[in-house]
Amino acid sequence: MKITLKDGSVREYENGMAAIDIANDISEGLARMATAVEVDGEVMDLRTVIDKDCELGILTFQDEKGKGAFRHTASHIMAQAIKRLYPDVKLAIGPSVADGFYYDIDKETPLLQEDLEKIEAEMKKIVKEGLPLIRFTKPRAEAIEYFKEKGETYKVELIEDLPEDAEISFYSQGEFTDLCAGPHLMSTKPVKAFKLTSLAGAYWRGSEKNKMLQRIYGTAFSKKAELDEYLTMLEEAKKRDHRRLGKELGLFMMRDEGPGFPFFLPKGMVLKNTLLDYWREIHKRAGYVEISTPVMLSRHLWETSGHWDHYKENMYTTVIDEEDFAIKPMNCPGGILVYQSEPRSYRDLPIRMGELGLVHRHEKSGQLHGLMRVRCFTQDDAHIFMMPEQIRDEIKGVARLIDEVYGLFGFKYHVELSTRPENSMGSDEDWEMATDALRGALDDLGRDYVVNEGDGAFYGPKIDFHLQDSIGRTWQCGTIQLDFQLPQRFEMEYTGADGEKHRPIMIHRVAFGSIERFIGILIEHFAGAFPTWLAPVQVKVLPISDKHMEYGRKVLDELNAAGIRAELDMRAEKIGYKIREAQMQKVPYMLVVGAKEEEEGKVSVRSRFAGDEGSQEIAGFIAQVQKEVADRVAREMKSTQE
Repeated sequence: MKITLKDGSVREYENGMAAIDIANDISEGLARMATAVEVDGEVMDLRTVIDKDCELGILTFQDEKGKGAFRHTASHIMAQAIKRLYPDVKLAIGPSVADGFYYDIDKETPLLQEDLEKIEAEMKKIVKEGLPLIRFTKPRAEAIEYFKEKGETYKVELIEDLPEDAEISFYSQGEFTDLCAGPHLMSTKPVKAFKLTSLAGAYWRGSEKNKMLQRIYGTAFSKKAELDEYLTMLEEAKKRDHRRLGKELGLFMMRDEGPGFPFFLPKGMVLKNTLLDYWREIHKRAGYVEISTPVMLSRHLWETSGHWDHYKENMYTTVIDEEDFAIKPMNCPGGILVYQSEPRSYRDLPIRMGELGLVHRHEKSGQLHGLMRVRCFTQDDAHIFMMPEQIRDEIKGVARLIDEVYGLFGFKYHVELSTRPENSMGSDEDWEMATDALRGALDDLGRDYVVNEGDGAFYGPKIDFHLQDSIGRTWQCGTIQLDFQLPQRFEMEYTGADGEKHRPIMIHRVAFGSIERFIGILIEHFAGAFPTWLAPVQVKVLPISDKHMEYGRKVLDELNAAGIRAELDMRAEKIGYKIREAQMQKVPYMLVVGAKEEEEGKVSVRSRFAGDEGSQEIAGFIAQVQKEVADRVAREMKSTQE
């Protein structure tokens, strides 16, 4: 058999071999690091026997899929430790996730945070035992009976939902056996660097109608240094939690009267509107027109778009004059109606329509999280209607705009190109043209990108932008999606140069994504210490005593007249206290005014960036701040201040 490796080299073997043996034949060092294999695009165990020609990739912890196998094994080790300590616990599911793993359990008396240390200690024993993981299968009826005898009702339910002829696979390690599709490591031995991080509630199968289970989160790494680095990042993330900072800085609030529906407070609205002003400025420059479409539209529109059939459980609906209506979960159908409001010619194209549209989506209550996961948010949407030959240039234009946005905030990012999924709509010809156009645009721009085979939307391929924040976390925000299906469903047309009717192609794209979520990311990225141009309060005037309050008001009036967002601290407190309070509020500039400053007609400047910046003329200081705001610069901080 011929084995084609990632680098294109080919190895030949007489007989079938286990993947781990092939890895050993390539390199003993590689075999030691291997966590799983990818055979013709499918991730499998290292114990899998390869007996035919194939493309083979040896996966390590450095590969996302390899990381998944490593952490999935860690979740089984945790489940085994839990069963040793608490035999009556019923196990639900325990997958690997982006930053680690979790296991959902049903325990009569819920675990407490201090119990995690006991579980970790037992996990260390299991790792030290170096238990081999053994995969085996059972027929469906036997598998059901096996777990019924063990009292594992959740496992029984999972198996009962599988087809009659499904192969039911198990993994055992020592006395512990779990229902699992895999893949897993060869033994428990490599999982030495791990940490159980938190406890949470989770409805069985994500449904509020089902029992609330307890979810134990953890993470695992191949090296202790990587684990330590991650745990340090988690501690930093706690300090930057946008929910805490949002409350402390008076930006937004959440209330039980509207779960998942954020309330923006006055300072939060300043931040939001400043972002939207920037959005409007760059889109006007890039040739977009802005529209606004209704929040609620008739059912038949959502039937035409496909949302009524495929997305209805996430939509809020109502009845008006005996007709069904839905609050929009997306802006696209409204944008299409605007396109169709008048005849279009090839001379009009491309048409770039931007909309800061308020959308509503029903998210499950357990998934809500501050501004990051809400039920009501503003999409910085835009839809571009164009001819096929314009795709490449329009994609490049959008990519440049997104690059400008992320660069302004200091975000690094990487790009992923997602291609045709199995359940797609449209012709092979359309998909090939669209994918080539996206690929070509990225190549023209010199962008490095990763290809996600089969991960596109059902209506077209897409480009996703994953930004990295100041502590290394990644967030998927910007996206560019090509769509052939909605123009067909809505029978959209333009008159071509040949006088005939043609169908336009549509781009869906966002730069921020959700404005609310982007604000949450910005709060955490900057730890609430926004650049001056974005800060809700840019300058705080701090009179040393009541005697200097009148001069403080004069300075405040000059700042306000110059368009600078300023406040006056009128409290009868000591100046040191006022400075600390302004620092806690992350205000970029503090102007201390006392007898000397009043006599000289100056201000003593303290900044978040450099501390004491000395005495300055008011006009000079105003000019400096105005330039900083106009240029949207982000000054580097000299040291971290609370």
